Amino acid sequence: MRKYYLLLITLVSITNHAQIKGTVSDEKGNPLPFVTVFQEETYNGTTSNEAGKYELNLKKTGKQTVVFQFLGFKTQRITIQKDKLPYSFDVKMIEESFSLNEVVINTKINPAIAIIKNAIASKKENTQKTARFNADFYSRGIFKLKNAPKKIFGQKIGDMNGSLDSTGTGIISLSETFSKITFEKPNNLKEVVTASKVSGRDNGYSYNTARSSFYDFYDNTIDFGVNMISPIANNAFNYYKYKLESTFYDANNQIINKIKVTAKRDSEPVFEGYIYIVEDSWAIYAVDLDIKGYRMKEEFVDVMTLKQNFSYNKSNKIWAKNTQSLDITAGAFGIKFNGKYTYVYSNYEFVNSFAKKTFTNEITSVEINSNKKDSIFWNSTRPIPLTIEESSDYIRKDSIYKVRNSKKYLDSIDAKGNKFKIMKLLTGYTYRNSTEKNSFSYEGLLNLGSLSFNTVQGYNFDSGFRYTNWKNQEKKGIYTSISTKLNYGFAEDRLRVTGQFIHRFNNQNYATVYLTGGSSVKQFNPNEPISKVINTISSLAFKNNFMKLYNLESAAIGYSQDVVNGVNLNGKIEYQQRKPLFNNTDFSFFNKNDLYTSNNPLAPDDFITPAFEKHHLMKATLNAKINFGNKYSSRPDGKFNIRNEKYPTLYLGYEKGFAANEKKYEFDHVNARLTYDLKLENKGTLGMNLKAGKFLNAENISFVDYKHFNGNQTHIGQTERYLNVFNLLPYYSNSTNTRYFEAHAEYNDEGYIMNKIPLLNTLKSTLILGAHTLSTPNIKPYTEFTVGLDNLGFGKFKMLRVDYVRSYQNGFQGDGVVFGLKFLDILE
Repeated sequence: MRKYYLLLITLVSITNHAQIKGTVSDEKGNPLPFVTVFQEETYNGTTSNEAGKYELNLKKTGKQTVVFQFLGFKTQRITIQKDKLPYSFDVKMIEESFSLNEVVINTKINPAIAIIKNAIASKKENTQKTARFNADFYSRGIFKLKNAPKKIFGQKIGDMNGSLDSTGTGIISLSETFSKITFEKPNNLKEVVTASKVSGRDNGYSYNTARSSFYDFYDNTIDFGVNMISPIANNAFNYYKYKLESTFYDANNQIINKIKVTAKRDSEPVFEGYIYIVEDSWAIYAVDLDIKGYRMKEEFVDVMTLKQNFSYNKSNKIWAKNTQSLDITAGAFGIKFNGKYTYVYSNYEFVNSFAKKTFTNEITSVEINSNKKDSIFWNSTRPIPLTIEESSDYIRKDSIYKVRNSKKYLDSIDAKGNKFKIMKLLTGYTYRNSTEKNSFSYEGLLNLGSLSFNTVQGYNFDSGFRYTNWKNQEKKGIYTSISTKLNYGFAEDRLRVTGQFIHRFNNQNYATVYLTGGSSVKQFNPNEPISKVINTISSLAFKNNFMKLYNLESAAIGYSQDVVNGVNLNGKIEYQQRKPLFNNTDFSFFNKNDLYTSNNPLAPDDFITPAFEKHHLMKATLNAKINFGNKYSSRPDGKFNIRNEKYPTLYLGYEKGFAANEKKYEFDHVNARLTYDLKLENKGTLGMNLKAGKFLNAENISFVDYKHFNGNQTHIGQTERYLNVFNLLPYYSNSTNTRYFEAHAEYNDEGYIMNKIPLLNTLKSTLILGAHTLSTPNIKPYTEFTVGLDNLGFGKFKMLRVDYVRSYQNGFQGDGVVFGLKFLDILE
């Protein structure tokens, strides 16, 4: 009985109050998805769903004409009498009888070339017609998973809140959004979200906003992570081959040219499929294009299909996009992932200009009650009817959400998970109170990720305890975390303990206070240029001792928050006691007759003299991060910053050492850093990182407080980019207590060059060119030049990079090869 009841509710929920509705199918009765349906002479339209169902609210009185438009089929115009509404009408679309111009007979002339040239020449005129507008916007996003395993890396994934069935298949995300948008090319946007719905979360807000929906083929490139070349870009003939497959007449009796576009070179960032161009105006009528994952350097994506349909208004003679869909197919390890975004633009109002203060740094704002709309609103307003699968998902997930968030259910789940077993002393244990939203956890003794080796501690491992409270995090952004970390070194036979308290006050300016303290081992360079994993392998396999450590006893209090849009301040005051450490082990797997260097970075062969004397002082730091032109999205559940990629990010810092046990350890240090990525359209990206600083009254400060630079003597790289490291520089060779300047620049061609080189283009890799320089007083400047290949690997796994590096300091210094293992950054 319950199944029949659910089916009844499902059928009722997909029956809304549209004035005209029905099913669109072909002549054989097969439903046609994504058929454009719009009211003639208006920008009021919609599209059919996957089952061919459509719904349209008519907004004018009297006799109206509704247009049904679908690529490959004849456009149909149906006359509706408004006083007879509501009106049900099923439409059978008839396949188009295509024709070709007689010029095709001449095999020496490709008629598609002339059409594309005209479309390119008319881009400016056509894009200006739709450069400024107000419109209504609707979006729906759905993601499905197929064949998901029971476990991933040993961790059970469960049914994902009721999303998956016993075969690991189901809808894992479904959401919808209504909004009012104001847009001005190229990228001024003001969006107000008026309605938002998320399956399985009755208080959720959808992320399907208009900001990510503007794919404009009148632009030379379209951003899909890499800049894809438009089929009508100014330089499109360098990338595409064209074929005029057919011509046909649309509902306005205008000739439409169907052009097939294919890649000249397989590895280039290009689309494949069809673009439809209107004769005489040379405007875009529709696009139906595929994007292969490897062409946009997204190896786990198989293909993305982008479709756009445009409607024509005779009064203003403007072709405007009314529907768009983006289908995604991806997968790995036998798991298949399918996603679909569907967008509807309606009620356009094109204007010549906007008032000066129309656009601000707030791109999107979400009305506070936008997630409280009831089913009556959605059923009467939604332009694309839900499929039975989607409607069932809403009903089922909402029911599951209520059950699984009830106190009775949460308590039962907690009772099961909170049972203590003796093995949890080794593996770790968590006690959770889901109703009160807090937890207490113990990390255990078998956390292999915490096990490492260094010459001071020998083998050492971490464990710890953590209490977390997130009761008000979802609505107010408030959470509290209290944790302690225990580290034991076997060769040193010493246990060190640190503690941390963090409390965030809100999710608007993200005001956060934190307290830290305890005993720990620290690298002299606080940036930790050599990771525990790399140092462990380097020491045990090659008997290298690159990680230089000292003992730190400390207590600190800090505070951070966004003070104005785009500006974050972080201040801290800390007491520190520093003590030198010495090697306590000579163990290694290989090269047992070799000796480790000492723990003194200034004297690697001196095993007696420490790098500094034991001392203490107070330190105060104040840091500012400035994102110029910062944009943001405002939602009832928080403010979300969106960095403006047109501008750089500036970091300013001041550090003061005071109240030391000896005056000589006190100092002042001012510093600045500027980072920027210069986008070169489809020609790649130039990344830059510039740093400068100066010490004052710091002639005799401890080596701990020197400015240390990120070197690398392991020939292993573990980050995506090398914009913060010198890959052949010894770790502490250029440390300074005076002034310094360093610059890093790295050009990634994103395939622009590599895609055109025969044989090498089969690697589907990217070319990296780098230049790095460091200047300090009394030492000749250090410089590195690099050339390498990124995005290397096997199959879908492109996690490798190889660089040749040559360094100079007072002439040629040395050269070497750096092997980038980017997955190590994930492990850390």
